[in-house]
Amino acid sequence: MCQTIDHVTREKGAIGRIDPEATLTPTSGLDFFKSSPIRDEPVDREQATGTSSACIDGISGPNTGWRSAGWHELRSPVLNVTAGFLSGAGNATNNCTSRRCLANELVNKKLITQPQRDNCSEYIFVSSIEYQTIKVDTKNLRLGCRLRATIEWTDDDLYWDPSVYPFNEVILPVSKVWTPDIFVTNGISSSTQNSFRDLIVFSNGTLRHRVVMAAEVNCEFNLFNYPFAEDECPVAIQTWSTQGCGTTMEIGQVEVYDGSHGEWETLGAYLHSTDDRYYISVILKIRQQNPFITLLLPSILLILADMVSFALPLGCGERNSFKVTLVLSFTMFLLILNDHLPGDSECGPVIKNHFCVCLVMLVVSMLVSMVLTRVAKDGGLVFCCSSGRAATAHKPRGADREIKAGVSVIQLDNSEDGRMHQKLSDFLDAIKAKEAERERNEAFADKMDKAFFWFYFFLGTLYFCAMITVMVKYECNVNHLDFW
Repeated sequence: MCQTIDHVTREKGAIGRIDPEATLTPTSGLDFFKSSPIRDEPVDREQATGTSSACIDGISGPNTGWRSAGWHELRSPVLNVTAGFLSGAGNATNNCTSRRCLANELVNKKLITQPQRDNCSEYIFVSSIEYQTIKVDTKNLRLGCRLRATIEWTDDDLYWDPSVYPFNEVILPVSKVWTPDIFVTNGISSSTQNSFRDLIVFSNGTLRHRVVMAAEVNCEFNLFNYPFAEDECPVAIQTWSTQGCGTTMEIGQVEVYDGSHGEWETLGAYLHSTDDRYYISVILKIRQQNPFITLLLPSILLILADMVSFALPLGCGERNSFKVTLVLSFTMFLLILNDHLPGDSECGPVIKNHFCVCLVMLVVSMLVSMVLTRVAKDGGLVFCCSSGRAATAHKPRGADREIKAGVSVIQLDNSEDGRMHQKLSDFLDAIKAKEAERERNEAFADKMDKAFFWFYFFLGTLYFCAMITVMVKYECNVNHLDFW
């Protein structure tokens, strides 16, 4: 270690003398000069007295070599220490040479709260939204969708000077900075997740982040024209704001991807705004092929088969059995399709009424066929007129006695052969009378059957034409924004 130094040497200008009470432990390059043990004092350059020994950095020697070697030995470590501290002070303010180092410095700021501005509101810009239809629940009138949104906002505390840090952007974890919340207003169930664990921060303090929103929206579909339905469903998007504080949002554009899903097709998605509130109007249309084959075509074929069944004769029971089978088949068809038919709404599907009319037409056709079968056989209508047998059974007893008396008289007046001829003639006349009556009944029933067939044919044809026209042309208006 250094001991006292008594020797004083001469130099041009000023003489440096070491203070024995000082120590060489500076904390920085600037502090080194402030607390340096070397003091400048004006000394006569001719003065040179005394001898001593010095120890500088472990080196000691007589005063004879101080001027030539001692001063240089002292100056060299002092300048080296000074240069080291100056170098350290310069690197302390610009020691980030990588993106990761800059990202760590930004993370250490712990900016997990919303930027607090003078107006207590933060502006966020949703540059793009990608819309996708996941499912359409026609029974419960619900729309399942997914939206991918790209959000941008500015946090002035995340700004850095590109001249100091030569990077235009860095990547930060989402959990280490504040991110705005956006959600679906009219969603029955909604969830928002980060697309990635990281986001991008630009040198001007702008952040870019992507989120994925999955929502199930209650939509009052216009299903009156089902299966030719085409309607829109609003998906309202909003940010958190209360009493003037929170966030304000602006949406750039909306794009549709994967528009075909199930029996519904997404024709487009358009952005609308009312009173600073945004909603996406999703245009949906049913693919007509599948519902037409599974719903309309079976009902048309059953009615057509019922019309063709009028070609069967009334006298046989095959017609009635066939018509009963058609009614039972259509009833089972309705029971099977009950879970697949659209639910009730303000503009309920008219196809339900269509099925009811078809069932009524089949039942009426079956009943008319049964009644006409009875008319063709007995000449009377059920519950209205009695049959020929019933009329014969209810003849008065006096009439029977008169006939018997007449017969007995004839039997007394005629011989045995005449009686036999008379019985045979009466029997043949009775058969002829029954045949004539049966022919009259069948002719009447046949006329009624033909008249009903043509009435049924024209009525069914007009009904189907009118029903299809109503399904295609009629429009039912629904207020889709009633949730606001």
